[in-house]
Amino acid sequence: MLRVMLVDDEPLARRGLRDLLAARPEVEVAGEADCVEAAKTMIGKIRPDALFLDIRMPEADGFELLSSLKECPPVIFVTAYSEYAVRAFEVQAVDYLLKPVRPKRLVQAIRRLQAALGGPDPVNPYGMSDRICLRTPEKTLVAPLGDIIALQADKDFTRVTVADAPPLMICQSLGVYERNLPNPPFLRVDRSTILNLTRIHSVEISPSRGARVFLNGSATSIPLGRAALRRLRLAIPQYLSNISGLDT
Repeated sequence: MLRVMLVDDEPLARRGLRDLLAARPEVEVAGEADCVEAAKTMIGKIRPDALFLDIRMPEADGFELLSSLKECPPVIFVTAYSEYAVRAFEVQAVDYLLKPVRPKRLVQAIRRLQAALGGPDPVNPYGMSDRICLRTPEKTLVAPLGDIIALQADKDFTRVTVADAPPLMICQSLGVYERNLPNPPFLRVDRSTILNLTRIHSVEISPSRGARVFLNGSATSIPLGRAALRRLRLAIPQYLSNISGLDT
């Protein structure tokens, strides 16, 4: 059972979220607060497993609450404003929900929260309409999932290719992305590569150079071994039926 706390200055917003969470037997609303000061006191008393936190509130905002806590539980931001998404993920937010919260989207957020707390691996916590946070020491990019072209293992890191952007080196294993990204369209074709099947343009098979896959939005092709090529040929037909090179 996840014990969560709601922090929002709008009573109607808290009630709406409380009603949605009431349909989730794995979640208990252990407390509510309508401002940052009240939240500080209550967090110390009830020690929730996580916060559902608004950003814009009178006197102090949600970010100020987090910075004031010595030990901060995982946070899911719930706000009417999309412009704070990058900053939210920079403070290690588990998720970022826009009001009004949709039940299906809330389920995804709860799955991500369970994963963050060390629970069972979530089943498809991301949908293709979602955005994903890609964080490096130099920058944080929040990208639509459909813009992710390919992911390649590089020791303990993952090189993520995003459409029309330089690759990002993320301190996260490829296995984490394999568990979290929806399949299809993301397919792990071998030990080191995950491809977005919707981005594949063509496959070139050469006796001398082997096989290479070309992807829309990337100037660089990716080499494929025999096993990877075989997995592509066995992939879901609606993604691959019109791709040249796979019928040879």
